Amino acid sequence: MRISSSSRTQPRPVIADVSAAVSQVSQPSLRRTVEILSEPRHYHAEPLNNQRCAQWIAHELQGFGYATQIQGSYSNIVALPMNRTQDPLTLVCAHYDSVPGTPGADDNASGLATLLECARLTTGIAGPAAIGFVAFNCEEEGLIGSTDFVENYLARHALAITAVHVLEMVGYCRHDEGSQRAPQGLPIRLPSIGDFVGVLGNRHSHHLVDSVLTHAATYVPILPAIGLKVPLGMETFLPVLARSDHAPFWRVGIPAIMWTDTAEFRNPNYHCATDTAETLDYDFLQAVTQLLLSCLLTRDE
Repeated sequence: MRISSSSRTQPRPVIADVSAAVSQVSQPSLRRTVEILSEPRHYHAEPLNNQRCAQWIAHELQGFGYATQIQGSYSNIVALPMNRTQDPLTLVCAHYDSVPGTPGADDNASGLATLLECARLTTGIAGPAAIGFVAFNCEEEGLIGSTDFVENYLARHALAITAVHVLEMVGYCRHDEGSQRAPQGLPIRLPSIGDFVGVLGNRHSHHLVDSVLTHAATYVPILPAIGLKVPLGMETFLPVLARSDHAPFWRVGIPAIMWTDTAEFRNPNYHCATDTAETLDYDFLQAVTQLLLSCLLTRDE
């Protein structure tokens, strides 16, 4: 396994239009989404809240101008560009369920906030690839929502997916020494300060990890970004590397990366009733969103 960082990555020349778009990321908009969605919304334990959050997310995506549908047995929300052709497609994904009894502000209203803000700001923009958005249900039930999407929806639709960005807890930040831990058995050393966003890719998506680090150095240099490149089969021996919605894409060879604040290895509120909106760092969440937006709007060379 290899680790790399944006601090050691050479930035590229800034593209003015991309920089202008990045500056439009709204921290109040991100906070609003987190606050609206921060309620217990487990698929089985809180079905009404789960359905209400799904309807709100779908309504927001429809309002941004995307062709939106509820997909599959677990009510995934799929939003694709209107009048989409067979051009290459980039997907941005995040799960909307929570564990029972927890508000799930970081897990995963933070990821949904970034997803929706990127959807708002890319509507009608001619980027290097068409951009679609998927909000998965039942991530906390063993990834069955995203698995259904990959095994059934993608099997029936001709989507030329070239990249998938999965957002899994991207709103918690710490600046004190010792605030970051590493998963047991991980054969690398992580920074000891939990102020970075991590991006995780396998052999099909190492190039996406490199791209994120380059964009971080170019457009959001204030945000430390750490990339982890997983070699072939390593996730089998370290299941912590495949416990979010990127894993079903990995299994079929679609290039996918997971974006994360590292969950319980930084956030003490992970899967607890204390995972509330006021515990998040909205400067950090804004920076992560700016970074993803810059990636979506720029063609790699």
